[in-house]
Amino acid sequence: MNRLALLLAAILLAGCGDANRAPVGTQGDAARGRIALAQYGCRACHMIPGVTGSKVYVGRPLEEMAKRPLIAGNLPNNQANLVRWIRNPQAIDPRTAMPVLGVSERDALDMSAYLLSH
Repeated sequence: MNRLALLLAAILLAGCGDANRAPVGTQGDAARGRIALAQYGCRACHMIPGVTGSKVYVGRPLEEMAKRPLIAGNLPNNQANLVRWIRNPQAIDPRTAMPVLGVSERDALDMSAYLLSH
C-alpha cells in the first residue's frame, strides 16, 4: 500500500511544474526578453512581473499571458501573434493606444518568450 501511495504522490507532483515556464514550443530567450521589455519602456504603460517600475494602469497588466485565450481582444493567443502585436499593434488594431516602438523581430521573439512564461 505504501508503494501505491508513493507512486500516486509522484504522479501528482510531476504535474506541478514551474509556474514560470513558457508553453512547449516557445522560441526565444526569456531572460533577454525581460531586459528588452525594460529597454523598450513597456513598464511605462504595463505592469509586468519581474520588470521593475512604478505601478501603472495605462495598459493591461501582462501577467499570466500564456493563460489568456486572446491577444488584444481578437487574436488567438500564440507566440506568432504576440510577436506580431508587439512589433506593430497598429496594423492589428488601428484604434489601439499601444504605439509602434520599432521592436526588432529578435527582441519581440524574446519578449514574447518572457511574457508567455510569466
